[in-house]
Amino acid sequence: MAGPTTARRGGGQSDKPKPSRQGGASPGRSRPASGARTGQDRATPRGAARGTAGGGPGKPPRSAPKRPVKRPAKGAGKAVGKVRGKGAAPARSPLSRRRRLVLWAAAAAAAGAAAWWTFYGSDWLCVTRVSVSGTVVLTPGEVRSAADVPLGEPLAGVDTDAIAGRLRERLPRIESVAVERSWPHAISLKVTERQPKLLLQKGGKYLEIDSEGVRFATVGQPPPGVPRLVMETQDSPSTRRFGPGRLEQEGARVAASLPPAVRKDTAVVRVRSYDGISVELTGGRTIVWGSGERGEEKARTLTALLKAAPTAKHFDVSAPSAPAASGG
Repeated sequence: MAGPTTARRGGGQSDKPKPSRQGGASPGRSRPASGARTGQDRATPRGAARGTAGGGPGKPPRSAPKRPVKRPAKGAGKAVGKVRGKGAAPARSPLSRRRRLVLWAAAAAAAGAAAWWTFYGSDWLCVTRVSVSGTVVLTPGEVRSAADVPLGEPLAGVDTDAIAGRLRERLPRIESVAVERSWPHAISLKVTERQPKLLLQKGGKYLEIDSEGVRFATVGQPPPGVPRLVMETQDSPSTRRFGPGRLEQEGARVAASLPPAVRKDTAVVRVRSYDGISVELTGGRTIVWGSGERGEEKARTLTALLKAAPTAKHFDVSAPSAPAASGG
């Protein structure tokens, strides 16, 4: 019985030709006859074949000149996509923008009206109390009464300048006052009172005079530690030239310029003329001060003079560059 293999034609060799080895022709493969074209020759272009004819080297065919490639500018594609692409957002119409502006304006007007009503029309932020601070001689009740703050009015609408004006007019003892709104329901009054520097006796009363020469109060009993002002200017030419009020101011100016150690021992400031002002201290000591000008310089000179001549009774600083001390 014959085996599974079958006999091969051509003496048992494969019909598939083997590739030729270098240096010799492959066995079993016949060369093509002269003049016949192989498959490789058929694939060669005619121009190349003509170039190789005659035994010379073949020249490659001339290729067409390359045109420069124009690249699109950056972002051009994106811009075209935005304008022409399917996903581009539709342009807003002027009507829609106008509606938005109208809505915003209406909302702002409503918010403004609500704020105005909250501060000026409602009862939520009204004045219900008045606080007072800084008083020394005056009482808080006196200040509240003179201020006349309108209770129950909207806090935002209270005229603080008018309140301050009423206080300075009705209470001359007040030198300055700060009127502030204390949210949500109060008005705050911070008072600074005038301090008496001199006392001018009129009958059985005493007029209190501050450092600016302002008469701001009348008292029955003299406050302790405040010197008296004595005016002896009836026959002085300074009275006709400056007036008694200006001379009182110069006396108060001298009292305010005294050194603290001297001020506490001062009993009397005597004014005879504009530049004829003297100071009488305890222990029978006197100071010739002159006018109220150059007060700081005179105060420094007097301090040095008191240290140099502590037992002297008479001091002259009317010319601070040439002071003098005597007595004692």
